[in-house]
Amino acid sequence: MPYGYNGKILRVDLSKETVSFETPPESFYRTYFGGRALCAYYLLREVPPGTDPLGRENKLIFAPGVITGAPVAGSGRNSVGAKSPLTGGYGDGEGGGYFGAELKRAGWDAIIVEGKASRPVYLWIKDGAVEIRDGSSIWGKTTGEAQDIIRQELGDTGIRTSQCGIAGERLIRYTAVCNDLKHFAGRSGMGAVMGSKNLRAVAVRGSKPVEVADPEAVRGFGKWLMDNFDDLVGDMYENGTSGGVMDLQASSGLPTRNFREGQFEGAEKISGQTMRDTILVGRENCFACPVRCKRVVKVDEPYTVDPAYGGPEYETIGSLGSVCGIDDLKAIAKGHELCGKYSLDTISTGVTIAFAMECFENGIIGLDDTGGIDLRFGNAGAMLAMIEKIARREGIGDVLAEGAARAAEKFGPEAKKFAIHVKGQEVPMHEPRLKTALGLGYAVSPTGADHMHNIHDTGYTKEGKSIARMRTLGVLSPLPEADLSGAKVRMMTYKTVWEHFVNCAVWCTFVPWHFEQGLELVRAVTGWNSSLFELMKVGERAITLTRIFNLAHGLSAKDDYLTERFFEPFKTGPLAGHQIDRANFEKAKKLHYGMLGWSDQGVPSEAKLEELGIGWAYDHIPR
Repeated sequence: MPYGYNGKILRVDLSKETVSFETPPESFYRTYFGGRALCAYYLLREVPPGTDPLGRENKLIFAPGVITGAPVAGSGRNSVGAKSPLTGGYGDGEGGGYFGAELKRAGWDAIIVEGKASRPVYLWIKDGAVEIRDGSSIWGKTTGEAQDIIRQELGDTGIRTSQCGIAGERLIRYTAVCNDLKHFAGRSGMGAVMGSKNLRAVAVRGSKPVEVADPEAVRGFGKWLMDNFDDLVGDMYENGTSGGVMDLQASSGLPTRNFREGQFEGAEKISGQTMRDTILVGRENCFACPVRCKRVVKVDEPYTVDPAYGGPEYETIGSLGSVCGIDDLKAIAKGHELCGKYSLDTISTGVTIAFAMECFENGIIGLDDTGGIDLRFGNAGAMLAMIEKIARREGIGDVLAEGAARAAEKFGPEAKKFAIHVKGQEVPMHEPRLKTALGLGYAVSPTGADHMHNIHDTGYTKEGKSIARMRTLGVLSPLPEADLSGAKVRMMTYKTVWEHFVNCAVWCTFVPWHFEQGLELVRAVTGWNSSLFELMKVGERAITLTRIFNLAHGLSAKDDYLTERFFEPFKTGPLAGHQIDRANFEKAKKLHYGMLGWSDQGVPSEAKLEELGIGWAYDHIPR
């Protein structure tokens, strides 16, 4: 078995209450690596078209990658994959913390969960021992309460947990999977799939460190990071991911009032710097990572915010803050805590509430619909009340728990233009009218709008580290943010292929490993004679397999769109008058397809599949 892996994948059939495992050959691991590609492999082969995402036939996969659990910064992440209840297509999310590393330390490279338990359960894994346990004591509990109960019941405070929360129990379509209370595989509604199986939690304890081929080389990455800490990740430590709020504000890139605007008058009040100077009480890390970018906040009035749930990152600052027109940092921190307790994805929660706010301000819904809540932009109390209603599926919260796209269908035709989503998944906190290729990335993403396996155009507009690193891939020149030429599409395609690989490996985007360092890290962990060419092909496999899954489940090129708002110009700010040109966008989309070896309709060719070594997938393409 190669270094970096255990050689065992666990299968748990909840319907039959059986446990088994399989031992793939080394060639399997070198083809798919883990994470996204591993999830896509099993889902494409084992989840048939027409499967209800919330039905027992769907499968839920917890998948670390080759880097997960290795003693190096950024190795604390794992993927969670299934057919998405938000999009009806391929879904996954990546979460950090310690759970993924603990799963590898327990001797498992992935868990495939099948069927549906007849009662609430949780899975207990201690090294090679696996048990399906009664979960009635944690059903209906907050994530914090449930974690405490599990640890008390099993007599070990060091147990790591992954949960779906009360939101998952109630099948809220954008439920996250919560690792260790503070880390979330947030996107695609994986927690709803978990809840649909009556699987409330997975608890893990492992005792075997992940073996690496060249421990000295792996340690060298840590030494290099610490020697260059201030230059590479100092601001991430100091201010977290929300440290860039004011830069986005200056460039009209801070989504505001449901993406109507790109600047928010209250931006400074909700910035990472303000958080640092007011409510921040600590910084925490994921497994083996010295960066400590995770915020820990505490508030005593007018809300009580428990630091056990960490603190808001940039996506939460945007989604519960500027997108809802709210400049009350304490209220945002309370909203973050509530989402953590219930295990709600803060992006979809905030954008869905902002959608309802715009509908309210336009008279599409009224006080009778909201239960008397004045659901206007800027009303922090209304935002918090909506989180509670969504989590309880109470009143209008029952409609909003389905996501903005489905809620718009309920509210009527006029509401559809206010639902900011791609394929049913709400758009993250990055503005496509500033970062135009990112908008293309939203459209073609297999999971719906996603900022993590994407390009952020603003990093590639001038000479510097980012462009210097892209030259490794043959991308030689910077390009403007708004450019959507063939050269920009090429840059975006290469960058997104790499990011898909990272989601297979699996490591954190916020550690500064560039292309060549990523290659050296894979070599040091596995001992393989890998090349950058090989790693890019892993990323291409992940993109292509997820594409075929979507085609098999009824999605097509028509689902690779942007919502109408991004084709409309900003009215104010530095980008006033700027919009995405529809003709350029459609041309760029077809160029991207072609660069991946797909037809004009986004269908991978048989030749491309054979070139990627996944010719078997051709039979899964609808004809």
